Amino acid sequence: MSRTGKKPVAVPAGVTASIEGGQLSVKGPKGTLSLPLADEVTYSIEDGVIAVKPANDSKRARAFWGMQRTLVANLITGVTEGYTKKLLITGVGYRADAKGKVLNLKLGYSHDVDFPVPEGIEIKTPDNTTVEISGIDKQKVGQVAAEIRRWRKPEPYKGKGIKYAGEFIFRKEGKKK
Repeated sequence: MSRTGKKPVAVPAGVTASIEGGQLSVKGPKGTLSLPLADEVTYSIEDGVIAVKPANDSKRARAFWGMQRTLVANLITGVTEGYTKKLLITGVGYRADAKGKVLNLKLGYSHDVDFPVPEGIEIKTPDNTTVEISGIDKQKVGQVAAEIRRWRKPEPYKGKGIKYAGEFIFRKEGKKK
Protein backbone atom coordinates (compact mmCIF):
# COMPACT_ATOMS: atom_id res chain seq x y z
CA MET A 1 0.00 0.00 0.00
CA SER A 2 1.22 3.46 -0.88
CA ARG A 3 1.54 5.74 2.12
CA THR A 4 1.64 8.78 -0.14
CA GLY A 5 -1.27 7.62 -2.29
CA LYS A 6 -3.59 7.04 0.69
CA LYS A 7 -3.59 10.72 1.65
CA PRO A 8 -6.18 12.82 -0.21
CA VAL A 9 -5.06 16.16 -1.68
CA ALA A 10 -6.85 19.13 -0.10
CA VAL A 11 -8.20 21.74 -2.54
CA PRO A 12 -7.85 25.17 -0.85
CA ALA A 13 -10.38 27.99 -1.14
CA GLY A 14 -10.09 29.89 -4.40
CA VAL A 15 -9.00 26.79 -6.33
CA THR A 16 -11.33 24.78 -8.57
CA ALA A 17 -10.61 21.28 -9.87
CA SER A 18 -12.50 19.39 -12.59
CA ILE A 19 -12.13 16.15 -14.52
CA GLU A 20 -13.12 16.29 -18.19
CA GLY A 21 -11.90 14.64 -21.37
CA GLY A 22 -9.20 12.53 -19.72
CA GLN A 23 -7.63 15.57 -18.05
CA LEU A 24 -7.60 16.87 -14.49
CA SER A 25 -7.76 20.67 -14.69
CA VAL A 26 -6.91 22.88 -11.72
CA LYS A 27 -7.55 26.63 -11.76
CA GLY A 28 -6.22 28.94 -9.06
CA PRO A 29 -5.04 32.50 -8.42
CA LYS A 30 -1.74 32.02 -10.32
CA GLY A 31 -3.16 30.27 -13.37
CA THR A 32 -4.44 26.98 -14.78
CA LEU A 33 -2.68 23.62 -15.01
CA SER A 34 -3.83 20.26 -16.32
CA LEU A 35 -2.68 16.67 -15.96
CA PRO A 36 -3.48 13.78 -18.32
CA LEU A 37 -5.17 11.03 -16.31
CA ALA A 38 -3.56 7.58 -16.08
CA ASP A 39 -5.81 4.59 -16.81
CA GLU A 40 -4.32 2.62 -13.90
CA VAL A 41 -5.65 5.10 -11.33
CA THR A 42 -9.12 6.46 -10.50
CA TYR A 43 -9.62 10.08 -9.43
CA SER A 44 -12.52 11.56 -7.46
CA ILE A 45 -13.25 15.13 -6.38
CA GLU A 46 -15.54 15.49 -3.36
CA ASP A 47 -15.80 17.69 -0.23
CA GLY A 48 -12.84 19.87 -1.20
CA VAL A 49 -10.38 16.98 -1.63
CA ILE A 50 -9.05 15.00 -4.58
CA ALA A 51 -8.70 11.28 -3.83
CA VAL A 52 -6.50 9.01 -5.94
CA LYS A 53 -6.97 5.22 -5.83
CA PRO A 54 -5.58 2.34 -7.92
CA ALA A 55 -8.08 1.07 -10.52
CA ASN A 56 -7.14 -2.57 -9.90
CA ASP A 57 -4.69 -4.69 -7.88
CA SER A 58 -1.97 -4.94 -10.53
CA LYS A 59 1.65 -4.03 -9.77
CA ARG A 60 1.55 -1.26 -12.41
CA ALA A 61 -1.55 0.34 -10.85
CA ARG A 62 0.06 0.33 -7.40
CA ALA A 63 3.24 1.84 -8.87
CA PHE A 64 1.29 4.69 -10.51
CA TRP A 65 -0.83 5.39 -7.42
CA GLY A 66 1.62 7.39 -5.28
CA MET A 67 3.20 9.17 -8.26
CA GLN A 68 -0.15 10.35 -9.62
CA ARG A 69 -1.19 11.60 -6.16
CA THR A 70 2.08 13.59 -5.97
CA LEU A 71 1.51 15.06 -9.44
CA VAL A 72 -1.98 16.18 -8.37
CA ALA A 73 -0.51 17.77 -5.21
CA ASN A 74 2.09 19.56 -7.41
CA LEU A 75 -0.74 21.04 -9.52
CA ILE A 76 -2.50 22.40 -6.43
CA THR A 77 0.73 23.89 -5.01
CA GLY A 78 1.63 25.38 -8.40
CA VAL A 79 -1.62 27.30 -8.89
CA THR A 80 -1.65 28.57 -5.28
CA GLU A 81 2.00 29.30 -4.38
CA GLY A 82 4.10 28.54 -7.45
CA TYR A 83 7.63 27.13 -7.53
CA THR A 84 11.02 28.83 -7.38
CA LYS A 85 14.55 27.56 -7.99
CA LYS A 86 17.60 29.63 -7.17
CA LEU A 87 20.93 29.28 -8.99
CA LEU A 88 24.22 30.70 -7.72
CA ILE A 89 27.05 31.59 -10.10
CA THR A 90 30.61 31.29 -8.79
CA GLY A 91 33.73 32.32 -10.70
CA VAL A 92 35.76 35.38 -11.62
CA GLY A 93 33.95 37.26 -14.38
CA TYR A 94 30.94 34.92 -14.37
CA ARG A 95 27.66 36.84 -14.29
CA ALA A 96 24.03 36.80 -15.37
CA ASP A 97 21.62 39.50 -16.48
CA ALA A 98 17.91 39.06 -17.27
CA LYS A 99 16.70 41.39 -20.02
CA GLY A 100 13.07 40.85 -20.97
CA LYS A 101 12.62 37.36 -22.42
CA VAL A 102 16.37 36.61 -22.60
CA LEU A 103 18.84 35.62 -19.87
CA ASN A 104 22.35 36.77 -20.78
CA LEU A 105 25.11 34.64 -19.21
CA LYS A 106 28.83 35.45 -19.19
CA LEU A 107 30.49 32.16 -18.25
CA GLY A 108 34.10 32.42 -19.41
CA TYR A 109 33.43 31.39 -23.01
CA SER A 110 34.61 33.49 -25.95
CA HIS A 111 30.97 34.54 -26.42
CA ASP A 112 27.99 35.39 -24.22
CA VAL A 113 25.25 32.78 -23.82
CA ASP A 114 21.75 34.12 -24.55
CA PHE A 115 19.17 31.78 -23.00
CA PRO A 116 15.59 32.40 -24.26
CA VAL A 117 13.07 32.31 -21.39
CA PRO A 118 10.25 29.82 -22.14
CA GLU A 119 6.56 30.75 -21.89
CA GLY A 120 5.17 30.47 -18.34
CA ILE A 121 8.58 30.98 -16.67
CA GLU A 122 9.84 34.16 -15.04
CA ILE A 123 13.57 34.73 -14.49
CA LYS A 124 14.95 37.42 -12.18
CA THR A 125 18.53 38.36 -11.35
CA PRO A 126 18.57 40.14 -7.96
CA ASP A 127 22.34 40.52 -8.36
CA ASN A 128 24.72 39.46 -11.10
CA THR A 129 25.61 36.11 -9.47
CA THR A 130 22.08 34.94 -8.55
CA VAL A 131 19.36 33.69 -10.89
CA GLU A 132 15.81 33.06 -9.60
CA ILE A 133 13.55 30.93 -11.80
CA SER A 134 9.85 30.87 -10.93
CA GLY A 135 6.64 29.54 -12.42
CA ILE A 136 3.55 27.46 -11.68
CA ASP A 137 4.70 24.20 -13.34
CA LYS A 138 7.21 22.36 -11.11
CA GLN A 139 8.58 20.22 -13.94
CA LYS A 140 9.10 23.22 -16.25
CA VAL A 141 10.86 25.28 -13.54
CA GLY A 142 13.21 22.39 -12.76
CA GLN A 143 13.90 21.76 -16.46
CA VAL A 144 14.80 25.41 -17.13
CA ALA A 145 17.09 25.46 -14.07
CA ALA A 146 18.83 22.30 -15.29
CA GLU A 147 19.29 23.72 -18.80
CA ILE A 148 20.86 26.92 -17.43
CA ARG A 149 23.10 24.93 -15.07
CA ARG A 150 24.23 22.71 -17.97
CA TRP A 151 26.09 25.66 -19.55
CA ARG A 152 28.75 25.55 -16.81
CA LYS A 153 28.42 22.81 -14.18
CA PRO A 154 30.39 23.38 -10.96
CA GLU A 155 33.86 21.89 -11.12
CA PRO A 156 35.30 20.03 -8.09
CA TYR A 157 38.62 21.88 -7.64
CA LYS A 158 37.62 25.53 -7.17
CA GLY A 159 33.82 25.18 -7.27
CA LYS A 160 33.49 27.53 -10.26
CA GLY A 161 30.27 27.26 -12.25
CA ILE A 162 26.50 27.38 -11.78
CA LYS A 163 25.04 25.50 -8.82
CA TYR A 164 21.66 25.22 -7.13
CA ALA A 165 21.24 27.14 -3.87
CA GLY A 166 21.96 24.69 -1.06
CA GLU A 167 23.79 22.22 -3.33
CA PHE A 168 26.98 20.72 -1.92
CA ILE A 169 29.90 20.52 -4.34
CA PHE A 170 32.30 17.72 -3.42
CA ARG A 171 35.73 19.34 -3.48
CA LYS A 172 38.91 17.57 -4.57
CA GLU A 173 42.42 18.34 -3.44
CA GLY A 174 44.69 19.91 -6.05
CA LYS A 175 48.02 18.66 -7.34
CA LYS A 176 50.73 17.81 -4.81
CA LYS A 177 54.15 19.44 -5.14
